[in-house]
Amino acid sequence: MNDHKPVVFHGRIVKARTERVELPNGEKIDLDVVDHPGGAAIVAIDDDNRVCLLEQHRHVMDRSLIELPAGKLEPDEDPLTTAKRELAEETGLIASKWESLGMIASSPGVFTEIVHLYLATELRSTTPRVEPGEIFELGWRPLAAAAHDALSGVIEDAKTAIGLVRAAHRLGITPAA
Repeated sequence: MNDHKPVVFHGRIVKARTERVELPNGEKIDLDVVDHPGGAAIVAIDDDNRVCLLEQHRHVMDRSLIELPAGKLEPDEDPLTTAKRELAEETGLIASKWESLGMIASSPGVFTEIVHLYLATELRSTTPRVEPGEIFELGWRPLAAAAHDALSGVIEDAKTAIGLVRAAHRLGITPAA
């Protein structure tokens, strides 16, 4: 049993509502739900096994975080198309080879957001088209060092940490100390 209540907030990206649900044990409770369209994040690796990372200011955190290139799915857009679009827009890169690194639920206790992770290789340049309001610095790090930073907690963004570790595992690269 899921009784959807009306949306109480409708923002630029998310909608919020309260839902009356019946748990597997039969108990009925109200849960807050934030609907998010989902997104895609890209672990772009160059020929020297370096990963493209963005240092981006995040207002909610009141500081900058190290992140993978990423963005939200547009209506009726499949995740791989989103990944390709976001990589080109944010970094000016196009990849000839794409592999799925799976999905993650960003915060399943309240958000419906699913982030699709991709490994992008065989990179070449194109013209970046950064969206208004996006301010970041692009940099490159050896994947082994970035994966170590993900495991040690230096990289705090969940999609980035998981994407880096999964990519290193897929490529047989041991996180460097």
